[in-house]
Amino acid sequence: MNEQEYYVPSGTYWPIIGSVGVATLFVGFANQMHGASWGGSIMALGFAILVFMMFGWFGQVVKESTSGMYNSQVDRSFRWGMSWFIFSEVMFFAAFFGALFYARQLSVPWLGGADNNIFTPELWDGFSATWQQIAFNTPGATLQSGTAVSMPTQLVDAWGLPALNTALLLLSGVTLTFAHHALRADHRNKIIGWLVATIVLGVLFLGFQITEYGHAYHDGLKLTSGIYGSTFYMLTGFHGFHVTVGVIMLTVILYRVQKGHFSAANHFGFEGVAWYWHFVDVVWLGLFIFVYWL
Repeated sequence: MNEQEYYVPSGTYWPIIGSVGVATLFVGFANQMHGASWGGSIMALGFAILVFMMFGWFGQVVKESTSGMYNSQVDRSFRWGMSWFIFSEVMFFAAFFGALFYARQLSVPWLGGADNNIFTPELWDGFSATWQQIAFNTPGATLQSGTAVSMPTQLVDAWGLPALNTALLLLSGVTLTFAHHALRADHRNKIIGWLVATIVLGVLFLGFQITEYGHAYHDGLKLTSGIYGSTFYMLTGFHGFHVTVGVIMLTVILYRVQKGHFSAANHFGFEGVAWYWHFVDVVWLGLFIFVYWL
């Protein structure tokens, strides 16, 4: 394609299929939350439609790219698209970090009587306005359903599995950077080796996170464990989901490298996944510092 031409994609039915998949998924989710027996099946159907759409649409884009249909204008549009997608992900996690900040830095002091006269410094015997007190030593309570609220017996040790997982993710960022440099130098075997190392580190991270969840659950830390339990699982759980997606993306990129889809001058598919993976690394650093450590 001439570099001066503006690429206009041909009509496609994939967005319609994706819309049907999303609608089906959320209809199933809503009914599952309301106790409908068929909600889970509809959710699974919606998810299957989305997976089918992604394989089909992404596959079409890959074929167009490898056939030389794209020019520098298309490359710029892909880069802008990926940049805005990562920005939306930053805002997504910012909302949860904001909730954590609000609970720890504002709500807890207010419960201790700071800047107002609504609460007394002692809401129950032995109360102190600290994050650990609010999160772990709240007197026993029950939900509207009568289910007792679980209370953990101890904090998650930041210097155990979380510290190990931090090292694994940081190392994976290094191995992925090496793979990128190898791609720019057109060293195919080195690209594959460093990509495999990155994928293995990501899988190890997920395995250790599952192990950590098992220990935390055994200690009584659940979604019903007060504000700490809900923010802990929402932040770390969504991050784990993003790592899972990242591992899948890296596996696809590894397959494409083996198929010879990338060159030193044309490899945005690789770069886009690398951007995403480095974003996941940065988010985990924030989680380690503000959820586990401080």
